[in-house]
Amino acid sequence: MKRRFIGLVLLITFVFQIGLLAQTVTKKGSPAMKAAEAITADQLKDYLYFIADDAMQGRDTPSAGLDVAANFIAFNLKKWGVKPAGDTGSYFQRMWVIRKSADPTASSLVLNGQTLKYGDDFFGAADDGMANAPIVFGGSGWMHKAKGIDTLAGVDVKGKIVVLYGGSSPNGLPAGLTFNDLQSGKQGEDWATPVQNAAMKGAVAIINIASPRTQTNWARASQGTGGGVQIENLRANQAGGATLPTVTLNQNAAKSLFDGEAVNPLTTADAKAFAFSGNKSANITVKGKTTKIPTQNVVGMIEGSDPVLKKEMIVLSAHYDHVGVNPNAPGDDKIWNGADDDGSGTVAVLSIAEALAKSAKKPKRSMVFLWVAGEEKGLLGSEYFAKFPTPNVPMKDVVTNINIDMIGRSRKADNTDPRDKDLSGEHEIFVIGSNMMSTTLGRVTDTVNKGYLNMTYNLKYDDPKDTNRFFFRSDHFNFAVNGVPAVFFFNGVHRDYHGAGDHPDKIDYARMQKISRTIFLTMWELGDLKERPKVDKELPPELRQR
Repeated sequence: MKRRFIGLVLLITFVFQIGLLAQTVTKKGSPAMKAAEAITADQLKDYLYFIADDAMQGRDTPSAGLDVAANFIAFNLKKWGVKPAGDTGSYFQRMWVIRKSADPTASSLVLNGQTLKYGDDFFGAADDGMANAPIVFGGSGWMHKAKGIDTLAGVDVKGKIVVLYGGSSPNGLPAGLTFNDLQSGKQGEDWATPVQNAAMKGAVAIINIASPRTQTNWARASQGTGGGVQIENLRANQAGGATLPTVTLNQNAAKSLFDGEAVNPLTTADAKAFAFSGNKSANITVKGKTTKIPTQNVVGMIEGSDPVLKKEMIVLSAHYDHVGVNPNAPGDDKIWNGADDDGSGTVAVLSIAEALAKSAKKPKRSMVFLWVAGEEKGLLGSEYFAKFPTPNVPMKDVVTNINIDMIGRSRKADNTDPRDKDLSGEHEIFVIGSNMMSTTLGRVTDTVNKGYLNMTYNLKYDDPKDTNRFFFRSDHFNFAVNGVPAVFFFNGVHRDYHGAGDHPDKIDYARMQKISRTIFLTMWELGDLKERPKVDKELPPELRQR
């Protein structure tokens, strides 16, 4: 009984101390509050109109526009006296982007004796290969042992070219399988991607029929020549190492493929695998090409005020890239400016850095300001930073990551547009991860908010089973997999998400000011905690397995 009483007293004392610290940080006239109030809507607007200007050409990774944005950030950090924390005394962590693509002039597809046209009828993946063989239909191609799913099980694929189609499913998965199902077990044994599954069963090539989304955006997809980007020394975009010569076939070009067959997968949901009648075949040649282009993360640091605790760091991050230009987009607007995604996070981090740099008093721990490239390509910049941290920011000394990805939009009360149904409301923000890893991080995040603006912190997506998988889709994830407690501020997706309409004139700057100030105060409080937040929650499989 005595032990239980002592434990209760200690818990109450801990909660009281946290609450007291928040009151100090958020107290009117406190150094933290004075510094936070330097973050203004006008300042955020000024920076965002530059970052999301047409001149940036959508800040693709890599691109000249992204480089301009990086130099703009670095220029301001230097002006404010923020310490460089990149490579060799600079603000930049240099990376080499490896762009892999198919060579349209050296890639070909002959389907049932008919020569198809590259770009109009098909496009290739980036891996070299040739195959001349009979074709079979293999459904979506996925395999999951525990679920009893193997869409290739009904047909012999050895020595064959496999035609795959995920049907109308937006993610290409067959009925009964979700991405959450792919987070446990061993890839290649307990479950397999379509290419892996086909390769393990002896297939020699793949013909993917364009998904509904790819079909809708065919002009953009085919222009990309079926390739992607990687960062040198990373293999983030490779799925289990399995490769086969692969082409993607336009649905219009695929229609004749199913003439005379008992089942047409283009009109039949979850069509089962089958062997084509009439000895149908294909001759595929794919020739890849590789280019190497430099890009960079941007890193600055403000040292803490405590001689011991300053060795530990809070990392405040945002991705400053977007998706570039789509010359085939409908209408006159071809530039995807990315004002909300993630220009809003980019300038929030910039304004927070400015406010802290100009504050006479500093938190006890050091603050690292990180702008990462390549988020839109698969969290590449943050993965690179986590695996190859700069000399000034060893991962073992990173206490917490606060990530900002889209905080500029909200759903007004009278907004009934279904495309905005997943937006947070005017007086709320989605907070993701704060309660997933660390009790302390969750408590601090909540306490600061209640002591300052008392916005509604919506925890709808603070769940590893969230079907949108938002926790795993932004840059905090690469800190979390390295054992760093992370929290992610996010307004949700909207009608202009990854579209040409994501312009700076649609941003709610007053709301951005509120959120940025609250994040600033949360950062400060974490910086002043006596003990670093510990990971004390049961972690989802994606984090436990690494």
